[in-house]
Amino acid sequence: MALVGVVMGSKSDTEAVQPALDILKELGIDYEVNIISAHRTPEKARQYGQTARERGIEVIIAAAGGAAHLPGVLASWATLPIIGVPLPGGELEGVDALYSIVQMPAGIPVACVAVGSAGAKNAAYLAAEILGLKYDNIRRAYEEYRKKLQGDGK
Repeated sequence: MALVGVVMGSKSDTEAVQPALDILKELGIDYEVNIISAHRTPEKARQYGQTARERGIEVIIAAAGGAAHLPGVLASWATLPIIGVPLPGGELEGVDALYSIVQMPAGIPVACVAVGSAGAKNAAYLAAEILGLKYDNIRRAYEEYRKKLQGDGK
């Protein structure tokens, strides 16, 4: 059963989000992927957010560019940790997405990571840290990853 829901605003975001999927797989974390636009398919976003917990999702990674409403919209419907990944693009190269996600109003939190592929990677690692509080196998896999970092300096 998927523990992480990875949601992106458009199919064109797949390449930017792929690093997160690779890391989740590497750490042995089950996930599901959905394309849901906060603007084009708001009803689908509502339904996804409202049903995520009952389907077993414990963390949502939501990636979006431009106005980047997706993480906030999902947070409005789901009482789960939401990790927003601002995606680059457009005239502002992702700064607009970063501001949209990092400036969520108080009371409905959304975590925010870096813009682009580095952010996608960190979203997966943050999801692993959150899930590692409950699942020993995920904690151990994440700890092994961190040990490897010490050896190669990356």
